[in-house]
Amino acid sequence: MTDLKPGWQRVKFGDVVRLNKETCKDPEAAGINRVIGLEHLEPGDLRVRSWADVADGTTFSNRVRPGQVLFGKRRAYQRKVAVADFDAICSGDIYVFESADPKRLLPELLPFICQTEAFFEYAVGTSAGSLSPRTNWKSLAGYEFALPPLEEQLRLMRMLAAGTHFLENTRAAVNAAKAARSRQELELMLPRGVKVGIDATLTAVPEGWRAASIRDLCLIRSDLAIGPFGSNLLSSDYTGRSTGVPVIFVRDIRANRFRYISSCFVSADKAAELKSHQALPGDLLVTKVGVPETMGVPPGLSAVLPEDSPICVITADVVRVRMDRSQVEPRYIARLLNTAWGRQQTWRISPGSTTRFKMNLSNFSAIRLPIPPTQYQQATIDALEKIDATIELVERRASEVRQMTSFALSKAR
Repeated sequence: MTDLKPGWQRVKFGDVVRLNKETCKDPEAAGINRVIGLEHLEPGDLRVRSWADVADGTTFSNRVRPGQVLFGKRRAYQRKVAVADFDAICSGDIYVFESADPKRLLPELLPFICQTEAFFEYAVGTSAGSLSPRTNWKSLAGYEFALPPLEEQLRLMRMLAAGTHFLENTRAAVNAAKAARSRQELELMLPRGVKVGIDATLTAVPEGWRAASIRDLCLIRSDLAIGPFGSNLLSSDYTGRSTGVPVIFVRDIRANRFRYISSCFVSADKAAELKSHQALPGDLLVTKVGVPETMGVPPGLSAVLPEDSPICVITADVVRVRMDRSQVEPRYIARLLNTAWGRQQTWRISPGSTTRFKMNLSNFSAIRLPIPPTQYQQATIDALEKIDATIELVERRASEVRQMTSFALSKAR
């Protein structure tokens, strides 16, 4: 065990932190009008920036007071920690923490302790359940960490406050850049000559453009495909494999960005068997289903499989579109589908419950899009990717600051 500095103590989380179990059965009578669900907490952001209204109805009863720390106990790997700055009711999937003794642990330091890598690892490691793992208070209470004296806590807080101020400014800059990108996308991809009907479907395009369905942008029918039925691709086909042909899931696709996080593979023989469900570099990938409450991923998110990617196999909840590159640039179509107008098109054809929407391939392939000349497509991509690069740079710097503050706190002894 690492030696501690004079005045420091190794403590258990439950010795210095209290789990608040206060409830409120009638929030409106208590003057509470906000409800915080797990979906309202953003990873890496200590502020609660969205909520639901009590007036819309809620079954939650956990009471939240300003200054208390909210920790998402379900799917702890999502790293959801925030500090309440208003009275609210919160989901049962959120723990409400507070300092058991402010003279021993500064309340302002508690959220940063909950953000450390060691705490998250412990929370994830003590979670139980397969589809929706949850950690529990009894386990978290046993987490041990080094607690500095109050003077050192104050010094750490000054450093952490500076980092938090930088992150707030960074978030504002990123949001402004994203808003500018959205405006630019609409101006370039949906100029005044693009006309839509009352249901937002395409009715006219500018001179020199053309209206084309997604199927019109493909050469042959098999260029449009969804993944295999479950009986043709079983979990046993890739369970335990760490190499082979990658299998693409919905979670690997985000708006204009493919990031392979699944790490699931099948053998080359199995991939050959599923040749009609393969994705090649340059193919457009679209999420066929949406699970907004669980994953935050609605149907229709689109990205292009990078040119340096290996051949992959898609799952049943993914649409693959292999386009005629002589008439259209897949990255342009991905961006168009990811605009607010493009999302209207995929939502429009995605019936389902409030928690799971699904669109079928036939309806998706019939979506009509405004297609400009190829030179215009490339110029638009270049302009938007410059904005992307700026956003990514700022976000990278913010991530570095988060890592530095978390590292400094975890190494302080």
